[in-house]
Amino acid sequence: MKTGRIIKSIGGWYTIRDINTKEHFESKASGKLRYVRLDEDSSFNKQTTMRTKKDIKTVQISPKVGDIVLYDDTDDNYPITKILPRRNQLDRPDVSNIDQILLFFSTIRPDFSFNLLDQFLVLIEKAHIKPIIIISKIDLIETTPLNKLKANLTYYETIGYELYYVNSKQKIGFDVLKDIFTDKVTVVAGQTGVGKSTFINALMPGLELKTQETSDALGRGKHTTRHNELYEYSGGLIADTPGFSKLDFNIFDKRELKDYFIEFDSYKSECKFEKDCDHVHEPGCNVKDNENILPSRLENYHKFYDEIDKQKERY
Repeated sequence: MKTGRIIKSIGGWYTIRDINTKEHFESKASGKLRYVRLDEDSSFNKQTTMRTKKDIKTVQISPKVGDIVLYDDTDDNYPITKILPRRNQLDRPDVSNIDQILLFFSTIRPDFSFNLLDQFLVLIEKAHIKPIIIISKIDLIETTPLNKLKANLTYYETIGYELYYVNSKQKIGFDVLKDIFTDKVTVVAGQTGVGKSTFINALMPGLELKTQETSDALGRGKHTTRHNELYEYSGGLIADTPGFSKLDFNIFDKRELKDYFIEFDSYKSECKFEKDCDHVHEPGCNVKDNENILPSRLENYHKFYDEIDKQKERY
């Protein structure tokens, strides 16, 4: 058996890149991968209900882009025989073992949304992946609204997030990004139409990923990326992923949400109820009305908290 990483998935076929030789092989999943018995600590076992413990169960495991796998090099079809434990994984986009996510947001068309940014950050923090915020289409917005947007976004840098501004058509801002891909698996993610594929085409001109402009009628982009694939670039791997206009929370316990607003840690020790404070209704809370926290962050936290609270419980 040899070890490789899945770098492309389409129509039940997988492209594997050998870990050592970097050779590529076209493969299908072995039949014995269809059903695997998982224990509670398995990296493939995900919480999908309100249960506090993950079930021990037999499930169907499908390979996904980013998986490290064992494959049979003695068989002409190079079947995948085992998927090794995942460090992390996402469902949308369907990629595993990710080092960092470039979160793409455009200044306009579609308009920038702090609500969507905070949703992304919550889900990425939950998945224990490093987020990097990229603001695109800076050439399409007037100076005054751009400066106002930058002023608010400075807050995200102060709490520890990396943030960059790019113009993919003129490759403005690309010089400071050149070293962030080395030895990393990077996912480029964001709303449809924010310029993810345009950005990757500017990095790798020979790739010629299909792009489409934002629909004026819908106010958002049209889907152009049809499958998941990792492209080799600058000593690392980059995935362009299908865009979308709405994210779904996979959080089932509202008390968990505060852990993913990273700046709250700096203030919770002064809350009256400390670790038990949800920063919503409690008296003596040092977070819910804190002037040092960006107002839209607090507003979005309360919106997400209510959204999770109103979810129908699944058991």
